[in-house]
Amino acid sequence: MATILSHNLLTKNYNSSSSPFKTTSFSETSFLHLPEKRFRVATKASLTRTDEASLSAVISRLERESQGLTDGVGEQWLTAEDFRRRDKKTEEERRLRDTWRKIQGEDDWAGLTDPMDPVLRSELIRYGEMAQACYDAFDFDPSSRYCGSSRFSRHEFFDSLGMNGSGYDVARYLYATSNINLPNFFSKSRWSKVWSKNANWMGYVAVSDDEATCNRLGRRDIAIAWRGTVTRLEWIADLKDYLKPVTNNNLRCPDPAVKVESGFLDLYTDKDTSCKFSRFSAREQILAEVKRLVEKYGDDEDEELSITVTGHSLGGALAILSAYDVAEMGLNRSRSGKVIPVTVLTYGGPRVGNVRFKDRLKELGVKVMRVVNVHDVVPKSPGLFLNERAPHAVMKIAEGLPWCYCHVGEELALDHQNSPFLKSSVDPSNAHNLEALLHLLDGYHGKGERFVLSSGRDPALVNKASDFLKEHFMVPPFWRQDANKGMVRNSEGRWIQAERLRSEDHHSPDIHHHLSQLRLLPS
Repeated sequence: MATILSHNLLTKNYNSSSSPFKTTSFSETSFLHLPEKRFRVATKASLTRTDEASLSAVISRLERESQGLTDGVGEQWLTAEDFRRRDKKTEEERRLRDTWRKIQGEDDWAGLTDPMDPVLRSELIRYGEMAQACYDAFDFDPSSRYCGSSRFSRHEFFDSLGMNGSGYDVARYLYATSNINLPNFFSKSRWSKVWSKNANWMGYVAVSDDEATCNRLGRRDIAIAWRGTVTRLEWIADLKDYLKPVTNNNLRCPDPAVKVESGFLDLYTDKDTSCKFSRFSAREQILAEVKRLVEKYGDDEDEELSITVTGHSLGGALAILSAYDVAEMGLNRSRSGKVIPVTVLTYGGPRVGNVRFKDRLKELGVKVMRVVNVHDVVPKSPGLFLNERAPHAVMKIAEGLPWCYCHVGEELALDHQNSPFLKSSVDPSNAHNLEALLHLLDGYHGKGERFVLSSGRDPALVNKASDFLKEHFMVPPFWRQDANKGMVRNSEGRWIQAERLRSEDHHSPDIHHHLSQLRLLPS
């Protein structure tokens, strides 16, 4: 009887005109979705007496519980907004399972950006957060002997960043040699005894776990995330700003006229055989790992497979270049001949190659979506004068010049002036900030539409590594700091920098085997 009485009281309160749930689409039966355990605690603990005072107390507490204030045992119940977001997420995951090929660009995202498709928005934010994770994990501190490396082990990568439930496991870390002419991109320690004098951590290759594959994504996903630049834009000036054929650096290509910016190409292909982290180039690390994962998952009859590459800033350029290489090498085909879609999602990325490079990407079926802030200078470089915006006749004449560039894929242009959260700023690093771009994605609903945040993503994240939020939000700039600069106490009570790098974060022993099969190394 107590249970029936409690149910009647709750459903009456749940549908009352003053209830915060009134504006939702939940029916009376929505109460059944509340946790059964909490329901039992409330009824058994509260309805042991039937006098008028105890009933009044129960009614009062149930009113507080319906507002999400308490559940009576120190836990928090979901508010109406929590229910709305949960149901929205569930619906988006269902749609993603059914339409993931369209979300990955099968039709070049036709009709999905204006108005903005909510599932596409969520996926763009999710992959953007995977790129942001490269910044959050990177050790930028020159006073650290691990400067230039990842602060976390790959086995604990997402959990260490608070991205529990990401649905991915990091399969391999990526490193590149810093012995190329991009001094403002690489980070180095001030100390003589360091983890590596000639390498920087560049990102990771991850693969979706079984739960995410089956219940959320609708396929197994191989994700490659490249590190870019957070605030320093001086690396743009380091670019040689001239194109060279990809075949010059031994990339496979049937067209010798396919060219990319020389600095990007060198960063992708150079190596240092004396360094255990960069004795294989970033290119070799990527190709070997993708080959291994495609061989493992590509012929599974019970699930499909996708390859998604993401990156911000210079990382966006490397994302496009590596996706091209994967497709050109034929690694997006399983042993049975099944074609695996390759998608690139970049954020604030520069131009990478010439018109022939763009055409070749299209021939290979690589889909590219570029998210940009219209006030950002990086997507306008290199090729400031000769680019895709020039008249066709001019581009045709200038096609062979070493500084004639062309953007690839589809562009989603956002404007930070549309956000009521962001202040006017002349700092170019703010317009280039990745967290700001993800904030703009969250509020974008289509051209000319009002800016309204859709996912509840915290705007405070914008100021994680910038000073871009309006002052009245009272969020301190550059608020993200590493605790004690990585110093920890040892068993003797002394403060030290803990050992960080682990052997499992280095190259796996089968990399030589896979590269030999690709004929990139001698057998």
